[in-house]
Amino acid sequence: MTAETAAPASTRMTHREVLTALSGLLLGMFVSMLGNTVVSTSLPVIIHDLGGDQAAFTWVVTAMLLTMAISTPVWGKLADLFNRKLLIQLALVVFVLATAAAGFAQDPGMLIAFRALQGVGAGGLAALSQVIMADIISPRERGRYMGLFGAVMALATIGGPLLGGVITDTLSWRWNFYIAIPFAVGALILLQRTLHLPARPRTKVTIDYLGIVLLAVSVSLLLIWITLAGDSFDWWSVPTVLMVGGALAGTALFILVELRSREPLIPLSLFRNRTFTLAVIASIATGIAMFGASVFLSQYMQLARGATPTQAGLMTLPMIAGLLLASIGIGQLISRFGHWKPYLIGGSISLIAGTALLSTIEYDTNFVLVSIYMFLMGAGVGATMQNLVLIVQNTTRPTEIGAASAGVTFFRSLGGTVGVSVMGAALAATVTDLMASAREDLTAAITSLGAPGAAIAEQLQSGELPQVSELPEVVRVIIEDVYAQGISHAFLIAVPFAVLSLIAIAFLPNVALGRMTTTERMDAGEAGLATVSVSQGMDAVAGASADRQTERAGDESAQ
Repeated sequence: MTAETAAPASTRMTHREVLTALSGLLLGMFVSMLGNTVVSTSLPVIIHDLGGDQAAFTWVVTAMLLTMAISTPVWGKLADLFNRKLLIQLALVVFVLATAAAGFAQDPGMLIAFRALQGVGAGGLAALSQVIMADIISPRERGRYMGLFGAVMALATIGGPLLGGVITDTLSWRWNFYIAIPFAVGALILLQRTLHLPARPRTKVTIDYLGIVLLAVSVSLLLIWITLAGDSFDWWSVPTVLMVGGALAGTALFILVELRSREPLIPLSLFRNRTFTLAVIASIATGIAMFGASVFLSQYMQLARGATPTQAGLMTLPMIAGLLLASIGIGQLISRFGHWKPYLIGGSISLIAGTALLSTIEYDTNFVLVSIYMFLMGAGVGATMQNLVLIVQNTTRPTEIGAASAGVTFFRSLGGTVGVSVMGAALAATVTDLMASAREDLTAAITSLGAPGAAIAEQLQSGELPQVSELPEVVRVIIEDVYAQGISHAFLIAVPFAVLSLIAIAFLPNVALGRMTTTERMDAGEAGLATVSVSQGMDAVAGASADRQTERAGDESAQ
């Protein structure tokens, strides 16, 4: 009898009960994603209206990703200590209030501050949704329900940019920040009425406050250095030494604190689990691709192809189609057959192909080709993102599910944050250099416009992001070419990380998915297991094979 023996049927939730319990969770995730995606296509317009430059554009995105990355392990640790239902409701309230407040921003700094607070709530929703799913659904069955999350993700990712573009073009971009409020109210009501989690034993808790501060300081210093180096100061300078040195010292202190802490924010013992360590490495590339694509593809559509916000939302549909099909389809296949590794390897190959091909795009590249490139990248993200969390949960102690799930999500968000910062810095530097090279042609084009050209010249000299769709043709072609080259160069940075992701996934232990929920494992006394052993994995594979034979026999008899 292996540790993965199924629990008695009386303790297992039915499919209908699981769907009911997930309804509020799914709506909460929809609110989180909608609050982010609805502003993705309008960000160039928002930054233009607020008088921001490329650095401000990057920080509006990275501020949210930064606080999301930092808060994710905090929420995950709290999930191992406190009431998870209350925590996810709190995260939802924080997210929506911050989102609504961002609609009142009067300058880029104010917008960045509210986006940072928005990330705190988003980190909680991202971490807690994974933990709660593990409470009520076994790893083997989770694939079919991951498809629901994929569908919600696709709906928010497709509908958000389209809705945001229409609102921006017809009303005002500020309404993009208010649209999530009614959905949030509905999600809170559903969570209260439908999400019923098993009671958890009361334990004395301690919070690793020093670890939280050290983590925040280390990551913040690193991102500020990446954003400002080469612009506000030289790469090799005193500020670089202070920031990089401070980040390294903070990281070293964080590790020491975590080793000595009674309740570490990120238990370093998790890295003894080969599955966790390799999944973290793979998640970094997924984060860079996911966040980088959402940020820079909307810029490409508007700044390199002259699209309006609504058109930009429509033009990114191929990427969302790839994400949706891969997320739902592969989730169903994993639940049906129990194998996950071939799908993750295929997804990582698709990710490499998508990022590499997007690094070749120009302002006049055939849009059919661009659509194929976006589809490949979306399929790669959809195949790997949720499933990397799934396989980590499959081999982690039930008492550390929250920290492990949040750990993978944290490094994915951290990878995305650093990746977007690096890609944004590279884009800004490339655009500056190309603008200088094209100055003679640009000056001639502006001069040919007469009086209207003076305002355009003033805007370009200020460094503000232009609204390309409103520029005259002679100027627009030059600006589109400059930004297309800069964005394609930014995507090239993501390619090595995608290759690293493939290598990490190839070396992941191929442990079969278990059939017990986290709650059932704790009831069965599995709290002392650090990982699933090789023998257990073999037993689980044999059990899964027998289960499939039984299912086939049942299907044949039914026919």
